[in-house]
Amino acid sequence: MNSGKTVFTQLMDFLPVHEFRRCVARYRGQYRARSFSCWDQFLCMAFAQLTYRESLRDIETCLRALGGKLYHLGIRGHVSRSTLADANETRDWRIFADFARTLMLTARPLYAGDPLGVELEETAYALDCTTIDLCLSLFPWARYRRLNAAIKMHTLLDLRGSIPVGIDIKPAKIHEIRVFDQLLPEPGAFYLLDRAYLDFARLYTLTQCLAFFIIRARKDFRFRCVASRAVDKSTGLRCDQTIRLVSFYPLQGYPENLRRIRYRDGGTRNHLTFLTNNFSLPTITIPQLYKRRWQVELFFKWIKQHLHVKAFFGTTPNAVKAQLWIAIITYVLIVKLKHRCQLRQDLNEVLQILSVTILEKTPVLQLFSEVQRANDIDSFRNQLMLFEI
Repeated sequence: MNSGKTVFTQLMDFLPVHEFRRCVARYRGQYRARSFSCWDQFLCMAFAQLTYRESLRDIETCLRALGGKLYHLGIRGHVSRSTLADANETRDWRIFADFARTLMLTARPLYAGDPLGVELEETAYALDCTTIDLCLSLFPWARYRRLNAAIKMHTLLDLRGSIPVGIDIKPAKIHEIRVFDQLLPEPGAFYLLDRAYLDFARLYTLTQCLAFFIIRARKDFRFRCVASRAVDKSTGLRCDQTIRLVSFYPLQGYPENLRRIRYRDGGTRNHLTFLTNNFSLPTITIPQLYKRRWQVELFFKWIKQHLHVKAFFGTTPNAVKAQLWIAIITYVLIVKLKHRCQLRQDLNEVLQILSVTILEKTPVLQLFSEVQRANDIDSFRNQLMLFEI
C-alpha cells in the first residue's frame, strides 16, 4: 500500500467503490444531492464507527478539526451536523444494505477453508436474532411493549469465519418465526436453530429443500419411538432415537420421521434434547455441531460492545437502519482486513489499534507488525522474569 495514504484511506481501499456507486444509482441516492454525496455520508459514518464517536456534533467537531486532511480521507463535501442528519434520514438505507451484502459475498470465500471444529464438509449456518432497546419517546414507531421500544436484528451467520450471510432489521414485535419464512434454504447445508424457530411445518420446508436442521426440542412435545441406536454414555450421550410425531397438527406439518438425541452437558450438567432430519452424522457430532451455534451470540456481543449500535444519530427508521448497516459493513471490512493481511490480533485488538492510528500514514501491514513485535518483546521479557524468579 502507498505509505502516503492515511490508515483510514488504506482501509477504504478494501471496498469496491464501483459496487457502492451501483447501489447509489439503484436507489437514486444522489437525487438532489449537491455538495455532500452518499460516499461522503458513508465515510463520515464509517469514521464514527471506527473511532467511537458518540454524536453527530462529535463527528462534526472531529472531522472539521482535520481541516485539509479531509480531502485525503476521501471526503469532498462540507461536513456539518445538519447535513449529515438530513442524509441519514432521507437517503435510502437500502443503499448500505445492498453494499453490505456485496461485501459479505466477497468475504465468505476467504474463510471457506477454515476448520469448523467438527468433522463436517458441508456449510453450517446459525440463525438467531438480537434485540436492541430503544427509547419509546424518541422511537415511537418501534413500540415493543407498553413502556419500551426495540428492534431486532435477525442474522444468518456462516459459522466458518463468522460471516453474516443474511441480515434483516425489523421491529421487535415481529416474532422470529415470521423471518424464518424469508429463508432460502441451501441444499446440503446445516441450519442450527434456537427453540424459538420450532415450527414443524416450516422445518419440513427445509427437509423438502434437501437442507438439514438441528434444533432444541421443547419438553412438552409428544412423539412415538420408531427405532433406537446404541450410544456411548461416557461421551454424555443418553439416547439416539428415530421418532414420529403423534399430535395432530405437528404430524400434519412434519409427516416424516425425525431423529431425537438426548445429551448431558458435562460442564453445565444440563440435559439437552435435539431434533434433526439428518440420520447419517455420528451421534456425538450433533451436540458438538450445535455448540458451534454460540458463535452467533458472540457475533451479537461483539457488534454491541465494539460498534456504535446502541445509541443512534437519528430517530427515523431510515436513519436507524442506515447506521446499523454501516456498522455491519465496518465489521465485514475488519474481518477482510484481518484475513488479507494475515493479522495475528483478534478483531477487538484490530479495531482498537485502528481507532488510535486512523490518521497515521504508516502502511497497515507495517503498523500491525510493529504492534505484534512489541507484544512479542513484552511476552519474552515476562517469561525471563518468571524464569529468574
